[in-house]
Amino acid sequence: MENENDISDYEYDMLMRELVNIESEFPELITPDSPTHRVGGQADGQFEKVVHTVKMESLQDAFDRSEVVDFNRRVTDAVENVNYVVEPKIDGLSVSLEYVNGVFSRGSTRGDGNVGEDITANLRTVKSIPLRLKTELPFIEVRGEVYMPRDVFYKISEEQNLSGEKVFKNPRNAAAGSLRQKDPKVTAKRNLDIFVFNIQQIEGKELGSHYESLKYLKELGFKTVPFFNKFNNIDDVFKEIDRIGSIRYTLPFDIDGAVIKVDDFSQRERLGSTAKVPRWALAWKYPPEEKETSLLDIEINVGRTGVLTPTGIFSPVILAGTTVSRATLNNEDFIKEKDIRIGDKVIIRKAGDIIPEVVSVVSHADGSVPFDFPKTCPSCGAPVFREQGEAATRCDNPDCPAQLLRILVHFCSRDAMDIEGMGESAVISLVNAGLISAIPDIFRLDYNAVAALEGFGKKSAENLKKSIQKAMDNDLSKLIYAFGIHHIGAKNAKLLADRFKTIDALSSASKEELTAIDGIGEVMADSVIDYFSLTATMSMILQLKTLGVNTQSNGSATDSRFEGLTFVVTGSLSNYNRKEIESLIESYGGKTASSVSKKTDYVLAGEAAGSKLRKANELGISVISEEDFEKMIAE
Repeated sequence: MENENDISDYEYDMLMRELVNIESEFPELITPDSPTHRVGGQADGQFEKVVHTVKMESLQDAFDRSEVVDFNRRVTDAVENVNYVVEPKIDGLSVSLEYVNGVFSRGSTRGDGNVGEDITANLRTVKSIPLRLKTELPFIEVRGEVYMPRDVFYKISEEQNLSGEKVFKNPRNAAAGSLRQKDPKVTAKRNLDIFVFNIQQIEGKELGSHYESLKYLKELGFKTVPFFNKFNNIDDVFKEIDRIGSIRYTLPFDIDGAVIKVDDFSQRERLGSTAKVPRWALAWKYPPEEKETSLLDIEINVGRTGVLTPTGIFSPVILAGTTVSRATLNNEDFIKEKDIRIGDKVIIRKAGDIIPEVVSVVSHADGSVPFDFPKTCPSCGAPVFREQGEAATRCDNPDCPAQLLRILVHFCSRDAMDIEGMGESAVISLVNAGLISAIPDIFRLDYNAVAALEGFGKKSAENLKKSIQKAMDNDLSKLIYAFGIHHIGAKNAKLLADRFKTIDALSSASKEELTAIDGIGEVMADSVIDYFSLTATMSMILQLKTLGVNTQSNGSATDSRFEGLTFVVTGSLSNYNRKEIESLIESYGGKTASSVSKKTDYVLAGEAAGSKLRKANELGISVISEEDFEKMIAE
């Protein structure tokens, strides 16, 4: 998943430090593309580039108190009567906010410090970012940290679990992924927040210190870092670092350290910066807290996507401010790699201070044996499988009780059977009431019983009945997608429906027939074959047929004038949204793709088309306007 780390922040910091040490000792090994030459990430091609007038610098990290002492010595050797401001280091995504005549004009990511990405539309959805300042300045650029509150993160994690999506590892990854959504409406739903902590540049106001500037930012209407204190000696700085560390787990947001900054701006100017970091600031990083405990048992839980996840049950320990007695063991490979056995003494920590994980095994118990991963689903008893190249062990039985809720929610969702009134909360109510225990039950609901449920009523039950009856006539492609077959998305489902026309033909298709379809690979073909080989699948299909659910393709193609042609749509269109235009292209036999390549035949470009349009021009691909497209379908 994008915006997600493969290793923890602490591990990354330690590897970066090791690289710095190696390069210091062996300068001949330094390469122009060394990570030590970068401030942070690089701007992605998804958004327009923004060149930062004032570089958005990163900070030198400190993990040992001697490093803070050395920092203080370097500062006090260069300037006198130093005051430091100490503030929490918010763990989020650093952004720049620009205001012209007091009005928010542009927002961007840090990128590599010199060039970032324009994410103005998404930042406008962050409610704590003022769109107009309380004082009208000619120009001001401020820097802040967008973050996701911990309670919001937990809620989104539950929703991602329910819908079968991959769950963000921590709030910072969630914030980064949310800010970089193509659709600002998605960002708006993520309830992001921001703390502003620096003035990059300003016109119309003179400020002499950081402490003064933070107070002024508050007056302008910004939400600043939650607390910041000024000290005139390094001993008090250490006390403040320890104080922040002691309360970090009681805060409703994540911090990964404390920042020490020289307060006086004129002193900062005299101290200057290296090629990578300012000499007037330092970031103290808190190490992850680790504890030793005993592994009492290993439970195997079946998730709503059918994945078997091993969970360790431990003797309870206090870790990062909370009692921990359970932690994911990820998958079969993780257990084998660390040789984790029931009865072991283990070291655990919280990844990103959120999710408990096993770091290492200290010792095995006498007589312990390697853990044997189950060969059948512990929930339904069906055989489990692992696809080549995947770490997950999976149950694909559509009647598996552990997957019921996820399957039902997906089946009823808009892109699947599109049953209005059957959202997550409604499905949960119907399942809890015993009215639904499998997909076919949706089409034999007792609507009088539905009307009697809390939150429904007679009118809601009638509307639900109409929506379900309408869904029974859906095209085969929507039914295939609604089944939730592993690796089969909405577009793949349409390819299958167009080729095989009936559910019977699809269910008996060979691998050769499936892979002969342009867009269906071997992994997808195997998933389809595995799914239809289950007795439970065929029983469900028979019930759906008996209940009157359509299992045939409606043959929706208007004609095949676009057959063999691939379109990429970019920018904003006047008469269509993205789904409408893609459906229209497909109705004429064409295909749509999300990225431009040499295989692309046409790029349909609307307003504010960006990198995809540039790439089309570079590759010499035909670019058409919305008007050109309408002429093509009018012929």
